[in-house]
Amino acid sequence: MAKVESGRRKIEWVKNHMNVLNYLKELYKDEQPFKDVNVAISIHLEAKTAYLGIVLHELGANVSITGSNPLSTQDDVVEALKEYGLNVHAQRTLDQDIYWKNIEKILESNPNIILDDGADLGITLMNKYPEKVKNLWGICEETTTGVKRYKSLYRQNKLPVPVILINDSYMKYLFDNRYGTGQSTWDGIIRSTNLSVAGKTVVVAGYGWCGKGVAMRAKGLGANVIVTEVDPIKAIEAIMDGFSVMKMNDAARYGDFFVTVTGDINVITKEHFLKMKDGAVLSNAGHFDVEVKVKDLEEIALSKREVREGVEEYILPNGKKVYLLGKGRLVNLVNADGHPVEIMDLSFSLQLEGAKYIKENHEHMKINVEPVPYEIDQKIARIKLDTIGVTIDELTQEQKDYLNDWK
Repeated sequence: MAKVESGRRKIEWVKNHMNVLNYLKELYKDEQPFKDVNVAISIHLEAKTAYLGIVLHELGANVSITGSNPLSTQDDVVEALKEYGLNVHAQRTLDQDIYWKNIEKILESNPNIILDDGADLGITLMNKYPEKVKNLWGICEETTTGVKRYKSLYRQNKLPVPVILINDSYMKYLFDNRYGTGQSTWDGIIRSTNLSVAGKTVVVAGYGWCGKGVAMRAKGLGANVIVTEVDPIKAIEAIMDGFSVMKMNDAARYGDFFVTVTGDINVITKEHFLKMKDGAVLSNAGHFDVEVKVKDLEEIALSKREVREGVEEYILPNGKKVYLLGKGRLVNLVNADGHPVEIMDLSFSLQLEGAKYIKENHEHMKINVEPVPYEIDQKIARIKLDTIGVTIDELTQEQKDYLNDWK
């Protein structure tokens, strides 16, 4: 019961701070737009995701929910969520068999709509349960890694249903990817290590929206920031934002903290580990545990031990120590609570609106991968402004005519 009470308190806390989602719940409560709709969710299962599931359930959906990463599930939230009438199968574990069995359990619900984070749920349905595709109307995808996978399926003409790219929608990537990842990544690092960031050198691998957020927060904490990139345009952007830019091979010798946010494999490997300072801290904020090549670290290390919760010390052949956080998985979720509540309020409001759009339009939607319609982005933005008491100007008809005139 203690675990249930702990999870319940977490859910109650986020409920009190997710004002946009609460607005939408009140707006649609009489309409019950998801009545008898089977919604399957695979998103990092902590309190904010739980509350999204509860809201969908209260709006009529039959909700089945699991996690989207082996170590990002919070077991107390899972136990509490079962009391809300949702079909829950999730567990914090490194056992891949348990993780995939939970995914498959969720798919037994024959989903009409999938809310995905990383594409594991949707792709498993397509690969292992093709007979269930006929029940599926569409998918909303939360994150960059899932977008990459669904776009690949689309290019190969293997995508059977439309996918709404929540990640590529303005009200997601401008805030979730930048301010959410920026704050929560450092939350995970600082909680784990209790070390100062000020005066240290931080190496950020990748300068997309997530990398921008991580670098910006590091700078705000007083760090010297080095960015590594493969995209020349993003590299110039990082330079003009005031950061040093160099190859990882060169940056390896300077970093006190390393954060990977690229979505690709083998960003930090053996050659880099061996050049690092004694005491360098390694972390990853990309969806999968493939950016810091842990296999290389395991192979070359003379010894390994856990020195703090979520912190593993590796002693290298040169006698230096490096520290890996969260086993190379998402540091902001494995070693902390993920993005701030108000940030996920925006992203999960987009998920709800995206699901509603699929429900109302699936019979006419073409198979495609694209963001939510711009009107939905604007709707969520206006609701957010309203909930914080901010009003903005509107164009007069004369101004609209001027902007639309070619003269």
